[in-house]
Amino acid sequence: MAKYDQKFKYKVVQAYFSGEGGIRFLSKKFDIKSTSTVKKWIKQFEVFGYEGLERKKNKQTYSMNFKIDVLNYYYQSGLGIIDVAIKFNIPSTEIVSRWKKEFDTFGIDGLKPKKKGRPSMSKKKNSLKKQNQPLTSENELLRAELAFIKKVLTENPNWISHQHQILYSP
Repeated sequence: MAKYDQKFKYKVVQAYFSGEGGIRFLSKKFDIKSTSTVKKWIKQFEVFGYEGLERKKNKQTYSMNFKIDVLNYYYQSGLGIIDVAIKFNIPSTEIVSRWKKEFDTFGIDGLKPKKKGRPSMSKKKNSLKKQNQPLTSENELLRAELAFIKKVLTENPNWISHQHQILYSP
């Protein structure tokens, strides 16, 4: 998604109001992929002025009740998503579209806040420890055997040849 600064948006809006062309012409002239983007900027400017074109610096979180209110207004008013987003001062129409899709798919549960980021690894670590328990005990046994062999070899360097004779002599 392309990010446009406030000055660029204002330039496009001013071109529209000065009569340089329609929304489709201006979107082509300024190389903006969607005409709905230009339309949204014009509506934001009409409602909020120059400040309405400013990008929000921080991500805003919305409560479930707020989302329900927005969708309720959308369904009852018959207005488009752009108009509803502007009325509730939501910076992107994609946010309202996503809420609508989640509500249509999952109902009210789709509007509940979701955890962000990666899930904690604590449960996975515990299950890995249980899976690795037999390997750990086998590893400890092999270390003990190796330590025993090293000790015997330091005390009796001929022990291996003696064991070999016992095992392989006729």
